[in-house]
Amino acid sequence: MIAVNTLIRWKKTDEVEKIERILWIDRKQDIAYVIDIFLNNSPFSRCVSEIEGAISEYTALLYEDDPFTKIIHEEDISELAKERRDKAWQIICELIAQEPMIFVPKARKELIMKYAKFHNVHEKTVYKYLKNYWIRGKTINALLPDYYRCGGPGKEKSSGAAKRGRKRMNKELLGEGINVDEEIKQVFRAAINKFYNTKAQNSLKLAYELMRKEFFVSDYKTENGILIPIIKPDNEVPTYAQFKYWFEKERNIKKEITLRKSAKKYEQQNRAIIGNSTVEALGPGSIYQIDATVGDIYLVSRFNRNWIIGRPVIYVAIDVFSRAIAGLYIGLEGPSWIGAMMALENTASNKVEFCKRFDIEIEENQWPVHHLPEAILADRGELEGKNIENLINGLHIKIQNTPPYRADWKGIVEQHFKITNTRVKPFLPGTIDSNVRERGDKDYRLDAKLDIFQFTQIMIKCALYHNNHHYLKNYCREEMMINDDVKCIPRELWNWGIENRSGKLRQVSEEIVKLNLMPTATATVTGKGIKFKNLYYGSSITLKERWFEKARNKGSWRVNVCYDPRNLDYIYIRNPNEMDFDKCYLLEYQSGYQDKSYEEIEYLIEKEKIDAKIASEKDLQNKIELITEIEHIVKESDKQLKMNKKTEESDRKRLGGIRKNRKIERMLNRESETFELKQEKVNINSQVIDLEIKEKKSNAVNDLELLRKKQKEALSKIHE
Repeated sequence: MIAVNTLIRWKKTDEVEKIERILWIDRKQDIAYVIDIFLNNSPFSRCVSEIEGAISEYTALLYEDDPFTKIIHEEDISELAKERRDKAWQIICELIAQEPMIFVPKARKELIMKYAKFHNVHEKTVYKYLKNYWIRGKTINALLPDYYRCGGPGKEKSSGAAKRGRKRMNKELLGEGINVDEEIKQVFRAAINKFYNTKAQNSLKLAYELMRKEFFVSDYKTENGILIPIIKPDNEVPTYAQFKYWFEKERNIKKEITLRKSAKKYEQQNRAIIGNSTVEALGPGSIYQIDATVGDIYLVSRFNRNWIIGRPVIYVAIDVFSRAIAGLYIGLEGPSWIGAMMALENTASNKVEFCKRFDIEIEENQWPVHHLPEAILADRGELEGKNIENLINGLHIKIQNTPPYRADWKGIVEQHFKITNTRVKPFLPGTIDSNVRERGDKDYRLDAKLDIFQFTQIMIKCALYHNNHHYLKNYCREEMMINDDVKCIPRELWNWGIENRSGKLRQVSEEIVKLNLMPTATATVTGKGIKFKNLYYGSSITLKERWFEKARNKGSWRVNVCYDPRNLDYIYIRNPNEMDFDKCYLLEYQSGYQDKSYEEIEYLIEKEKIDAKIASEKDLQNKIELITEIEHIVKESDKQLKMNKKTEESDRKRLGGIRKNRKIERMLNRESETFELKQEKVNINSQVIDLEIKEKKSNAVNDLELLRKKQKEALSKIHE
């Protein structure tokens, strides 16, 4: 583990950190001589077992950043430096050959005295050469003099009374000028911050002029009631050249652009570009970039193609190594966890089955990407929060989030959006027209014809084209790729990476991926079923355990469910043991919502709410009319009752005649309700039979006829 020149870093003891260089080692004798490279002391001994034991116990570490390692070419060394180095080497070359004797203090002292006398130099000089040689890595160049430290490089020279810099022409007329001291530099900095590093984006010359107006004023004068500053003469103020010199010397490009424009502009357009996204990926599946964009097209509803539902959100996950599209999702949900979840789930799903759901038949080799990555690079808002914990802990995926407004960190997927938009936009109806429309022009949104299903078909075909045929012009192939003649096509790069750079891809059961990715929510168990998103579900277990009967008789309760927003035909209830789940189906009477996405169902429900609200206004008007008519009839009945009420009849007598009156009324109703076929009109001039005469002639008058007579008499009086 250790050898000569190895640096050992001992952990801090009493806030002191030690770094020691091994100068000599003998494992048989279990001894090593070391020297502290920062403390100017002498070599001392340690046990080899002590050092190796400390390293194994992590109380010491192997230190690789040698502070004295230098790359020095002979042609770059001055003759004077070479002369001093060679002279020092001649003095100590025979001394260092006497290891390990030279490390023993008593023997070292005698040897130093001997060679100092021999070379006619002081003992301290010899010892200084030895320590430089040991501390700096035991090389000849360790004896080079430290000329680079001379002169105070990087240090500002203090200003004196004499004017620094070249002398002015016409000094007698213009004056000698002034030195820029620390006080003047403070004024420069204040002027730069106040007049230059601002959103006004003043020029440097204007900032200098405003500085003189603000900070170098000798007096003021008043003209027309306005106080005007009188600036100092040129020979008493710093020149523009001095101002510009110190501006350039202390210039902070990042701060300047950030304050004059914005931090976003600096990061996107002015920062150094020294990297490449592909370098971060060792092979297929090392890292996926995922992002969303709003499509430049308006779609229509699958329920009613006259309904324009707005622009879709497109989620794409791309493998950084091969540029292959690994996941795709089209929906109406704004950029959020739900959309990102759909795209992530799609990365692990079988693409043959995925395409089949959209009536597209493909072979396995046309889209062979159905794996989870090692890491995902995404925006902060989508892959943050509690939802991401399942992704990290359950699926062991590293999450990397870009800073705000740093879309350039996901350059691969951002560029894909741009290319795809350019590729398909000219052929799609309802696309956004960036040109300003003149008054009277047709609104491009009215041209919308595609629904989500059809637009997803188009995006799938674009993904298939990209993976199988799109040539990546700016892809930097490695030497092995060039040797194997790998074409810069995503599928070719993916297949080559699988053969030569495998190890990062992970295949996980789709059900496990979905359960870890699907959002969770709360549903209510009611007597009508499990209510979720205004839809009702049931399952074999809920029916077997009679959940709905319990909810109807004892009251409802809540359960946690997982769901797929793309298809609400099913929801899932996790079992208490967390090992299984219960699949709940949409009840039969709600079949109108089957095979529809969450966005479409939510849109339809919201549309129905709006329609119901509009209808409620008309319904209220009709209801008011109904109430008014009912009240009118009630008033008429009250009026007729008052007109025909017999005051001599008591309430008891009226109540006692209910049964008898009901019998009479029933008989009369039967006469009016009797079916009569081929009815003939009654002659108005026909003879009217007097009931009283008829009753006198009849010898068989029964109670029923008598009651009928009295009832008719009562009715005739009412009509009169």
